[in-house]
Amino acid sequence: MLKVEGIDVYYGDLQVLWEVSFEVRENEIVVLVGANGAGKSTTLKTISGLLRPRKGAIEFDGLRLDQTPADRIIGCGVVHVPEARRLFVEMSVEENLIMGSLSSAAKARRQERLNWVYGLFPRLRERHSQPAGTLSGGEQQMCAIGRGLMALPKILMFDEPSLGLAPILVQNVFDIIKRINKEGVTILLVEQNVRQTLSFCDRAYVLENGRVVLQGAGRELMTNSYVKEAYLGL
Repeated sequence: MLKVEGIDVYYGDLQVLWEVSFEVRENEIVVLVGANGAGKSTTLKTISGLLRPRKGAIEFDGLRLDQTPADRIIGCGVVHVPEARRLFVEMSVEENLIMGSLSSAAKARRQERLNWVYGLFPRLRERHSQPAGTLSGGEQQMCAIGRGLMALPKILMFDEPSLGLAPILVQNVFDIIKRINKEGVTILLVEQNVRQTLSFCDRAYVLENGRVVLQGAGRELMTNSYVKEAYLGL
C-alpha cells in the first residue's frame, strides 16, 4: 500500500535521514520506533509532503507521493495526525473536526463521518461547542484523531499519540488505534512507548540516527536481544 524506498531527507544542509526504506501493507499496523532525534517524525512529514526527499521515492497505491503536493496527498487518503495534536485552540471541537473534511470527497460525507467520530468518541459530542484549547490532554488527542478520521483516510499516520498522557489514557488511545484498524484503516504509528506498541503491531522498523537498523514482526522484535537492552530495559 505504502512503499518508501531509499529516501534521504535534509533540513537545509543538515541530513537527517539516510536511505530509509520500509513498506506498509493494507490493513496492517506498522510501527516506527526509536529514540528522540532518530528521524521518526521527519519520516512522517516526508510522506505527508511537508518535506521532500533529495533521493529515493515514496509510492502509495501506485502514486508517487514525493512528486505530489501535500493537499493532493491528503485527498488520496494519506492522513497525518501530528505530534502535540496541533489543534486550533480557539475554535470549537466541532469546528476542529470539520477542518479535517476539506477535500471534495470528505465534504460529501461530512455529516456521516461526524456522526461516526462522535460514536467513537462520545466525549467529543458532549463537548462539541467547547473551545478545543479547554479540553484535557486526552480529550485533545481524541479531537486530533477525530479530525484525521474526517479526512477519509486509507492510511492514518500517528506521531507520538501517547505523548504527555497519563498511563490509563495511553492504553485508551492504543485501544482506539486498534479499533480504527479493525474498521479497515491501515495504521503507520510513530511511538516511543516501545513495549506496548510492539505487543500489538503487525510489523515494526527500528530507526537510529536516521537509518533503519532493524525490522521484523512486533512480537519477534520484543525478544530481540538488542531491542530488549536498548528499548525495553531488560
